[in-house]
Amino acid sequence: MIIKVCGLCRPENIRQVAALEISWMGFIFYPPSPRFAGGLPAAALAAVPASIRKVGVFVNEEAARIRQYVQQYGLHAVQLHGDETPGFCSGVRERGVQVIKAFAVAEASDFTACARYEGHCDYFLFDTKTPLYGGSGRQFDWGTVKSYRGTVPFLLSGGIGEEDAERLATFSHPLCAGIDLNSRFEEAPGQKDVIKLGRFIDRLNTNKN
Repeated sequence: MIIKVCGLCRPENIRQVAALEISWMGFIFYPPSPRFAGGLPAAALAAVPASIRKVGVFVNEEAARIRQYVQQYGLHAVQLHGDETPGFCSGVRERGVQVIKAFAVAEASDFTACARYEGHCDYFLFDTKTPLYGGSGRQFDWGTVKSYRGTVPFLLSGGIGEEDAERLATFSHPLCAGIDLNSRFEEAPGQKDVIKLGRFIDRLNTNKN
C-alpha cells in the first residue's frame, strides 16, 4: 500500500517524516493554502531519501509554472486538484512525471467524471467534496467507492485519522493503491505529528499482516 503524507512545508519536519515507513511525500504549491511549500529551499527536498517519491500538488496552475517547480524541487509526480482537462493532464505527463488527478466525492455519481481522464493519468485521488480545494479533514462515505469501475488505480483521501487504521485494513477495492494523509495528523498547518504518524503506520502494518 502506498502511504502518502501530504502538506509538508517545514525542513526539519520533512526530515522527521522521511524517516518513517512512507512511500510518497506531498508538497502543496497552491499559494492560498496554509501549507504552501513554495518558499522551501530546494535542499530540503533534495535531502528526501530516493525511496520516497516527491509529489507536487497544484490547483489550476499554468503548465510552465508546474514545470518550473518540477525542475526546481526534483518532483516525481504532479497532483492536480483543480479543473484541469484531460488534455492538460496528458501534457504534464508527457514531460516525464506521473500525474495524479484529484476528484471531489460526495456520492456515487461523482465517479462518472473519472471516465474522461482514463488514459491521461497514472493515478486518481478521491477526496471529500467541499467548497474549497481539499484539506477539510472530513471523510466521505467510503462505501461509495464501489461505484468506481474505471481502470486507473486510486488513492483514498479525505479526513483519514489515526483511529482509521483498523477500518482501512478491511477496506477493499481492486484498484485502491494507497492512502493520502494530511490534516488529521497535524500539530499545526504544515507541521505533522511524527509520533502520531508513526503509531498509525505501525497499527496499519499490524492489521494488514
